[in-house]
Amino acid sequence: MTDEPDPMEAAEAAGEMARLAAEIADHDRRYHGEDAPVISDADYDALVRRYSELETRFPDRAPVDTPDRQVGSRPAAGFEKVVHARPMLSLRNAFDEEDVGEFVQGVRRFLNLAPEAPLAMTAEAKIDGLSIALRYEDGRLVQAATRGDGREGENVTRNIETVENVPKRLSGPAPDVLEVRGEIYMAHGEFGRLNDEREREGLPLYANPRNSAAGSVRQIDPRATAGRRLRFFAYGWGEIGERPADTHSAWLERLGEWGFEVEPNGARAEDAAGLIDAHRAIGELRSALDYDIDGVVYKVDRIDWQERLGFAGRAPRWAIAHKFPAERAETVLDAILVQVGRTGALTPVAALRPITVGGVVVSRATLHNEDEIERKDIRVGDTVVIQRAGDVIPQILEVRLDRRPEGTEPFRLPETCPVCGSEARREGGDVVRRCTGGLVCRAQAVERLKHFVSRGGFDIEGLGRKHIETFFADGLISAPADIFRLRERRAELLEREGWGEQSVDNLLAAIEERRVVTFDRFLFALGIRHIGEGNARLLARHYGGLDALREAAASASAREGEAWDDLIGIDGMGAGRAEDLVAFLTDPRSREIVDALAAEVTVEKSGDVHPSAEEEAGDLAGKTIVFTGTLAALSRREAKARAEQIGMRVVGSVSAKTDFVVAGEAAGSKKRKAEELGVTILTEDEWLGLSGR
Repeated sequence: MTDEPDPMEAAEAAGEMARLAAEIADHDRRYHGEDAPVISDADYDALVRRYSELETRFPDRAPVDTPDRQVGSRPAAGFEKVVHARPMLSLRNAFDEEDVGEFVQGVRRFLNLAPEAPLAMTAEAKIDGLSIALRYEDGRLVQAATRGDGREGENVTRNIETVENVPKRLSGPAPDVLEVRGEIYMAHGEFGRLNDEREREGLPLYANPRNSAAGSVRQIDPRATAGRRLRFFAYGWGEIGERPADTHSAWLERLGEWGFEVEPNGARAEDAAGLIDAHRAIGELRSALDYDIDGVVYKVDRIDWQERLGFAGRAPRWAIAHKFPAERAETVLDAILVQVGRTGALTPVAALRPITVGGVVVSRATLHNEDEIERKDIRVGDTVVIQRAGDVIPQILEVRLDRRPEGTEPFRLPETCPVCGSEARREGGDVVRRCTGGLVCRAQAVERLKHFVSRGGFDIEGLGRKHIETFFADGLISAPADIFRLRERRAELLEREGWGEQSVDNLLAAIEERRVVTFDRFLFALGIRHIGEGNARLLARHYGGLDALREAAASASAREGEAWDDLIGIDGMGAGRAEDLVAFLTDPRSREIVDALAAEVTVEKSGDVHPSAEEEAGDLAGKTIVFTGTLAALSRREAKARAEQIGMRVVGSVSAKTDFVVAGEAAGSKKRKAEELGVTILTEDEWLGLSGR
């Protein structure tokens, strides 16, 4: 019999996963959208790994907006936006040999491969650069775009045309439309030359080649980009008129024939041991390379199998990145600061004695929560071991107890909010201590407003974090609806230092542009605990509009009945997230905020299906489906992925609103309930035929 997790432990895990998911999303935005990361790759990987450990143990308590569902950040202002025909997704990470073995076994399980069936894979050096998509039409380069948030990037064509080894015309016959994806990077020699030049001119030095390459691509003047001597390695494809090859290995050969440069140190393997050998061999070459690599990417070689495996969230199931271990150093923890977030969470931050690690000065570290501080017994004055930071914030691994000064005391988070003085407490086994001040807490109100205007929310250009802080402090805004009333206070804005007619009018115009918003963006912008971008898209797709969701939340407030069952039945939602959603939408103060905002804006129905998927799905798009029993031809994950790919809603329970139940072998109570309700029941073969397989 499997032991059930302790409810208290599960509640603590849910709180920590929510905090980690929000922190990872913020780092994604800084890294991909602003080229200004505040933690190293190692620190970021550690956050994701901790999240993954918790998600493995408590899958039903994980937020839908998990790190593997998010990609990068919404594109920055300054360049024309480009919508990717096929999303530019990211990769899951493997941190050790056990993870690599699980990846290989996961592929075999998904494909239902027999133990003796061959499984060829490739191993390629993972370039630490900026992801770029190059679009060719009739063999000629017509567009280059950054990844952005995976769905929408920036048009940087003129700058990429200055990169010497990016073909402007392909060398041989190619599909009419061909999108080649790869990495723009800066070689070590060029990075050194650039910093020498900046030092002579008295300018600040660049931190690392990756940020230098990203910044070079985003130069307004293409001549500035040309002067940086960037390079490009190709490895993947996006939109293409035909299947590019039968195997990934053959695809790389075709890239060479067209004139692209491909990283030359790849290898093929037949099992996990072969992949690990390739990782070791490529790692040994690392110091001799003239460009940065931060790991090795493993891919299933057969492209038809890649297509079957598909994607989970933001990442392909057929590929994974095996990262290299991080560097370490020691420094002294001088103080522990406490920050208050938009949900009231009190987060401790370590102020470190500045130390240079890998050429970068670091002075901050996240301490996660008070349990983590207690577990590691971290105290002010301690000498701590940190992992290498890419820019600012490292991760504290352990305390050097042999160097602890006398008289140190254990750290305790305050029991009152350091901002508003309200009680700060932990409830229901939550791992996080929260300020109970709610909307009266200045820190929470300000952080909620910052979240509201962020790129995942209303994305109001020109209304940054600093503006929110000063507008709030001066009484110009206190709630989201106030932002849309700023046009009535134009005269006051003009009186503010640094605000002229042009800047005020630009801001007001940007606000007016956001008076029409999709439902999923509206919902995410409200800052409801545990309702991130992925959850918001699920809810938007399920309920269609704000009125329907609010009506459902009111009906579900008793935490029982059809409306409640329907809400928690949304695949990936669960009771914990449903509780937070219902609590927010039925709270009188929250209702006032939403009512005031809804009076200022128009909320459109928000779809989440790509047009090509809608065509493929036909009448199935938007239908609700449940899988039960053991499937023969498909694994459960593959069946679910197929349904989501064509725009269907996969739920975990059967109700009168369910359209189809696919019943495999040994189907039990869900099939019986479907029979009672008159829901259409399909065999696996019928489902395959209906879904076009």
